[in-house]
Amino acid sequence: MTQTQSNFPDWHGTTILAVRKDGKTVIAGDGQVSMGPTIVKGAARKVRTLAGGKVLAGFAGATADAFTLIERLEAKLEQYPDQLARACVDLAKDWRTDRYLRRLEAMLLVADKSSIFTVTGVGDVLEPEYGVAAVGSGGNYALAAARALIDNTDIDAEAVARRAMAIAADICVYTNGNLTVERL
Repeated sequence: MTQTQSNFPDWHGTTILAVRKDGKTVIAGDGQVSMGPTIVKGAARKVRTLAGGKVLAGFAGATADAFTLIERLEAKLEQYPDQLARACVDLAKDWRTDRYLRRLEAMLLVADKSSIFTVTGVGDVLEPEYGVAAVGSGGNYALAAARALIDNTDIDAEAVARRAMAIAADICVYTNGNLTVERL
């Protein structure tokens, strides 16, 4: 076995999309979890509301790892109320430098009414330029579709997210149309 191979099964599955348009923010996530060529779950819930409904978070990657990170993010949001950027940066710093946390394999999309951030374990806290961000197996498909829909239609943020996720589900075999959608 090479160093890049793992003893774990080849898990795939998740498309998470965040869209901010006209003062509305939405995060949508599909429900599919696959192991190799097999769908093992079609209705997973990968989007959560945090901070008393003021923050949305969606995750791609290992579920237990993502839940650990979301718990840490909630603690940061309590420490820095109404300061989403600061909470995300502090989480990313801990994630990168803590011996335990740096082994966690997940990515987060986090949003409030005015901001969207992609938070990664390598220390990235990225805010998209166009009000759209995506992660996961079908993330690039959903991102491209959402960008086109935002620029070329008058539909609202939720409709953009739903249509873009449907397009991603039509293209990506690791994405399905069973959505969880949370909005602010």
